[in-house]
Amino acid sequence: MSQTPSSSTLSSAEAMALENEHGAHNYHPLPVVLDRGEGVYVWDCEGKKYFDFLSAYSAVNQGHCHPRIVEAMVDQTRKLTLTSRAFYNSVLGEYERYVTQYFGYDKVLPMNTGAEAVETAIKLARKWGYDVKGVPADQAVIVVCDGNFHGRTTTIVSFSTDGDATGGFGPFTPGFKIIPYNDLGALKGALADPNVVGFLVEPIQGEAGVFTPADEFMSGARALCSEKGVLLMADEVQTGIARTGSLLASEPGFISGGSWDGLDKPDLLILGKALSGGAYPVSAVLADNAVMDVLHPGQHGSTFGGNPVAAQVAIAALDVVNDEDLCKNAAQLGKRFRAAMQDLVAENSLITKVRGRGLLNAILINDKPDSSTAWDLCVALKENGLLAKPTHGNIIRFAPPLVITEAQIDECTSIIRSTVIDFTK
Repeated sequence: MSQTPSSSTLSSAEAMALENEHGAHNYHPLPVVLDRGEGVYVWDCEGKKYFDFLSAYSAVNQGHCHPRIVEAMVDQTRKLTLTSRAFYNSVLGEYERYVTQYFGYDKVLPMNTGAEAVETAIKLARKWGYDVKGVPADQAVIVVCDGNFHGRTTTIVSFSTDGDATGGFGPFTPGFKIIPYNDLGALKGALADPNVVGFLVEPIQGEAGVFTPADEFMSGARALCSEKGVLLMADEVQTGIARTGSLLASEPGFISGGSWDGLDKPDLLILGKALSGGAYPVSAVLADNAVMDVLHPGQHGSTFGGNPVAAQVAIAALDVVNDEDLCKNAAQLGKRFRAAMQDLVAENSLITKVRGRGLLNAILINDKPDSSTAWDLCVALKENGLLAKPTHGNIIRFAPPLVITEAQIDECTSIIRSTVIDFTK
């Protein structure tokens, strides 16, 4: 990768030392300090250029600093940034109409982060369960899956099966039942409980290593939830907004504008990350009136949720997805990437499997989860100009911005291939 001048006055070593001394140690970053970004590229403090193959956990689907999104954000910040929801603002209603029509729902509840949106969906499902389904007070149950990652708030980690997320943080919030992922039989058994109000699920488990379920899993879950009068709650914070080659992973045939192509939509759709193209914290929960209307003034809110900047940024970000045909690009280049990785699996024993959909993919490293092999390989990839990060020890997730071109994908697969081969010499 080429070198270009940096805008930073700090060296990478100085920046890392500052974070280490003054910041909480709740992350273990790859040893690279990013100073600027454009499209699929990022540059460090010394001006070295890298391909970004993490995309801020799929927040930067539209590419770093997309000019249309940045322009919308800057223009609105010059006019009005925040009113709180104590007053109406001139942008929120326009955004609410736009996003509900885009995804085919009656109403949206705007929030800021993915975890906030998941918490919002939990509250909505419980309130609906009491007010509409008639579940006895404080007895509502939400079914979740093992291996899930829905955020890191106290309530959300209460139903995590990751020891790092739960250790030392109890007591935990009750009201959740954990079942195996990708197991419709287990789901059917759990839904026999009349107090179940919702099934909260990721259509693909990203943090678990891009665990991609059987094709019939989401449609089967939809049918079971409908049969038992339970809300299907799709967490598409990471998988949504074209990442998997369709606008939503919960319905690969979904067409923007509210068409669900033969499959009933989730009752609650949870979005975040790429809803803003990574330019600003924007998240949302979408539902039809039968669910959303259970909330009344004072029962939920956010000072920043639905602020004018977020509204304008989200409109611009979703426009980019449509105008640049990012779903098609992700679908086509994802197939090309997996084919190249499958060839690598066949010729090198370090990689045992490739899996994913669209441009959300992962390779499984032939070593134990507690080994350093995946980390060391990511460090080697960094040295060769490509940034990725391990998850669950022996899995490396690959998720570039969806604006990546065929030539760039081929260059990146070449980098990965040569790095793996050199690593095993």
